[in-house]
Amino acid sequence: MDCKRILVVEDDAAIRRGLIDALGFAGYATVEATEGAAGLAAALESDCDLMLLDLVLPGRDGLAVLREIRALRRTLPVIVLTARGSEDDRVRGLALGADDYVVKPFSIKELLARIEAVLRRAPARPPAVRRVPFEGGLADLERHEISFDDGDRCELSEREWQLLHYLAFHAGRAVSRDELLARVWGLDPAGITTRTIDMHIARLREKLRDDKANPRIVLTVRGQGYMLAAGSPS
Repeated sequence: MDCKRILVVEDDAAIRRGLIDALGFAGYATVEATEGAAGLAAALESDCDLMLLDLVLPGRDGLAVLREIRALRRTLPVIVLTARGSEDDRVRGLALGADDYVVKPFSIKELLARIEAVLRRAPARPPAVRRVPFEGGLADLERHEISFDDGDRCELSEREWQLLHYLAFHAGRAVSRDELLARVWGLDPAGITTRTIDMHIARLREKLRDDKANPRIVLTVRGQGYMLAAGSPS
């Protein structure tokens, strides 16, 4: 079983250390942050599978962080940890997209059970692909950037990174728009009519310098969807 990575955003050093130790003992890898802005950056930059988020944080508070996470990385599971136990606070957290809400003090046994339950419900995510070579350059998915043989570089947004990562894992196979909506965006495609997939594909092609009239990297498979030309992702 692959090792899941948990991001812990908690300003209380004792609580944070207790969580890190307990998660490590339970077999999870961990990333930690002590305030809101750093937690948001870690959520967007690290390859974490779930976020434990305190609400009362220095600088940007937990609800603001949660709001931005849901805008930028919609499918990342988030469990809120807080001493705020009122019904209104729970409703606000859940309304903003928290997957679960745990009130302090809590038992580690209960928290681990909730983490396991949330991870089971989370959208499937393919194993990591680190590099995608293509004619004239390389997409480095660990660094979220594309580099070209002429020395130029450009950064991938979080959504562009997720999209390229998913296509790279399924290189050589046509991936439908419905599958991308479900697996990358975390949306139920039933009844959704949107061009967001096509727009993101267009932006990704532009960053890859892929000819939009005759693409050679991200291919359009008529009636099926999109496919990354079979190469050697690693």
